[in-house]
Amino acid sequence: MKTVVAIVMTLVLASLIGCTTSDRGGSRVEDQGFKISVPMFDTSVKQGELETITVTVERDPQFKQDVRLQFDVTQGISLEPSSYTIRASDKPDLQVRIRAPKDAALGEYPIKVRGTPETGDSTSVGFTVKVVAP
Repeated sequence: MKTVVAIVMTLVLASLIGCTTSDRGGSRVEDQGFKISVPMFDTSVKQGELETITVTVERDPQFKQDVRLQFDVTQGISLEPSSYTIRASDKPDLQVRIRAPKDAALGEYPIKVRGTPETGDSTSVGFTVKVVAP
């Protein structure tokens, strides 16, 4: 019974903290693909400040390819890096810095992350950055 309660609580916490995950990319063969995970909730950045988020490449057990991540960002804010290759031997997490200039318009900015493997299908996922007043 304690195990069941622990599993349920873990799932509840994971859904509350959560991430949004892309469709599967890579090979159509089972266990040879990947997904991209980004923050589930809006990321807020104050005008003139910098926030850091984590983008993760979730690999299937047999997926051993490099994945090129490219970020499409709306004009008005910037992301660093704007593209990056996560090698098969690298850690799956990439720290991305989001900068909102002091004169950035308040509001929501959609971001699209596209992951392209060496061979196979690419996939993408989106999230929103909200620029707020300091």
